[in-house]
Amino acid sequence: MAIQFVDRVSRLRLAVIIGWMLIPSQLLRDSALGQTAPFYQGKTIRIIVGFTAGGLYDQYARILARHMPKYIPGNPNIIVQNMPGAGSLTATNYVYGVVKPDGLTVGMVGSGIYLDQLLERKEAQFDMRKLNYIGSVDQRDLVLYMKADAPWKSVEDILSSTELPKCGATGTSDLTTIVLNILEETVGLKASNVKGYPGGVEIDLAIEKGEIHCRGTGITTHFAREPYFTWHKNGFDRHIVQTSAKKDARLPDAPTLNELMEKRKTPSISRNVAKLMLVSATLGRPLIATPGIPADRVKILREAYLKAFKEPEVIAEAKKSRMDLETLTGEEVENEMREVMNQPREVIERVKKLSE
Repeated sequence: MAIQFVDRVSRLRLAVIIGWMLIPSQLLRDSALGQTAPFYQGKTIRIIVGFTAGGLYDQYARILARHMPKYIPGNPNIIVQNMPGAGSLTATNYVYGVVKPDGLTVGMVGSGIYLDQLLERKEAQFDMRKLNYIGSVDQRDLVLYMKADAPWKSVEDILSSTELPKCGATGTSDLTTIVLNILEETVGLKASNVKGYPGGVEIDLAIEKGEIHCRGTGITTHFAREPYFTWHKNGFDRHIVQTSAKKDARLPDAPTLNELMEKRKTPSISRNVAKLMLVSATLGRPLIATPGIPADRVKILREAYLKAFKEPEVIAEAKKSRMDLETLTGEEVENEMREVMNQPREVIERVKKLSE
């Protein structure tokens, strides 16, 4: 009987050993550590860019796609998907109201998109105060540039002309529209704003073809890529005005907005309107995410975003491409957005009138 009992114990031990051998080693490790696989492991994150390929929004997104994964637990794949339309209004609506709140889809959208909500446009199906913000890069001042052979050489030429220059824009909240609205409010300048281009690359091509005369954009953009390198070498374009507080050394002949407002004694209400609209410049190129994403995933994405832009390889690439890497944290963008969405009604009504 004793021998039979020992045999039964031995068989039981053998069965237990075989059972443990059949359990996957990864499961054993996870069980031992009391952990599960990272959420992002084996998954793909999409960055929805609200403009066409080739512009700086697209370039910044592709830098993130290459470098963010290594800082996200689970090392997910990241892809870029371009979704142009109405100055990134289409992309913002998509990220806000269509995708799941799982942290697998984010959007790089126009910095002035908040104006579409502030002005109560029915097409704006989002609430900027409810979005999650991952971060922003490339805080910049703006420049209005014009084809050099156009008949207008300065703001004064435009003000005294009976013919209006035609500028190109992607939509109601893009930088051309913002610059033109600011100049109309502060100094009385008017121009014909041709909206509907899918992206900045297409606007520049239209200028080269002579379809339009001018465009407003970020100063950093204007000195960061083609066709601007060639334009500046060949004297193709002229700089009309810049919004920076101090003159940018690369734009010595373009007056600042402050200089123009001082010269024309612009009233304080109009200066406040300009300040509201220029938040689009200080916001840079925000990366947004759907409301309702778990806080731990938002934190992961925010940290990976900042680390990606601090990589020596990225810094070297940006320097070579003349791209700015000054960043804002997700918390900073969120605070900025809450402030800008809480403007006096009088200021909002003035901006609405300009945008009609």
